[in-house]
Amino acid sequence: MHEEPRYFESFELGERRTTLSRTITETDFVVHAGHSGDFFPHHMDEEFCKTQPFGKRIAHGTMTFAIGIGLTATIINPHAMTYGYERLRFPNPVFIGNTIHTEIEISRVLDDPKRPAFGQVIESCSVKNQKNETVLFCEHILLVKKQGSH
Repeated sequence: MHEEPRYFESFELGERRTTLSRTITETDFVVHAGHSGDFFPHHMDEEFCKTQPFGKRIAHGTMTFAIGIGLTATIINPHAMTYGYERLRFPNPVFIGNTIHTEIEISRVLDDPKRPAFGQVIESCSVKNQKNETVLFCEHILLVKKQGSH
């Protein structure tokens, strides 16, 4: 993790980066269920899941989101903050033993309509498994301070 101070004006459309990878474990499933209270059988009951379309347990979407987006948190920009996330989708399941990474692309850069001292930088985030299949897609909206604003 490192600090990289950047103002709104320095972001370029199409800019890309890729995170390190992380393998999803049984412990991840159990800990996330405990933290979230989500013990839904699709995540926790192997026998039930044998009767379901994927044939085995699938990761919680919220866990996939937390880990996939957490992988992006290696650069600290003191001039930016998260405004929110949009268009969150889970096109493919994540299973125990899958290894995921996140690919980030700057897809929009625009003035913030409510805050003249800030702009919005939208990062398209694609979390992918070891087969390069997208398991999560979302847009991360950052509020980024404009240079020269106080």
